[in-house]
Formats: sequence, C-alpha cells, structure tokens
Amino acid sequence: MKLDEHQALDAFAALSQETRLRMVRALVIAGEQGMPAGAVGDAVGASSSSASFHLSHLERAGLVTSRREARSIIYTANYDSLSGLVEFLMRDCCQGHPEVVAGVAKAAEACCASAGRGARVRR
Repeated sequence: MKLDEHQALDAFAALSQETRLRMVRALVIAGEQGMPAGAVGDAVGASSSSASFHLSHLERAGLVTSRREARSIIYTANYDSLSGLVEFLMRDCCQGHPEVVAGVAKAAEACCASAGRGARVRR
C-alpha cells in the first residue's frame, strides 16, 4: 500500500502516543490471529475504556483492523499499512547511497530469520 503524505501524517500522529505505539507492537507480535481488545489493553496496561479509545484511533489511521468474533472484537495489525509507512519513509532515501538503508535491510533479515525459526522477537 503506497501512502501519500496525508496518510503518513495520520499514521505517525497515531503512533506518537505511547499506548498506541505499544498496542501496534503487541498486535504485530500477535500476528494474523490478532487479539481481543481486552487482551490488547492488558498487554499494554490500559483500562478497557482506554484500550477501546486508542484502538479506535489506530483503526481510523489505518494501522489496525478489527473483526467481530462472537461477542469479542479482535484487532490485528494492518501489515499493508505498516509496510506502506516504512516505504513512505524510505521512498527517497537512497539518492544513490544504498548504505543508507543497510541497517533497515539487516533488521528485516534478522526479524524474518528469527520468525522462520519459530522465535518471537520481543522488544
């Protein structure tokens, strides 16, 4: 997903709050199965009303999606939007200097390699 400047600003604004950043990270770790709203709140130390507020904000920014399962609302990270946000940052970065993105490439390789071994990276 290719983000425009307005979408990127909305996403960065949503991520600039500590609880929301922690929520996105928890949902990335949870993977495609996602987490119920209450579990997301528990994972980051937020009350249920606070969790709902922050998750709604993240959903409006396009960083998470929700689905209903029975009586629960399950949230998942929107990997397309998160990848689009990284791509937005890196879009014009190289300018003929590939060393600029070397750290990003190494981090992605390390993350993917550990995920392939079944390990979960927690930060």
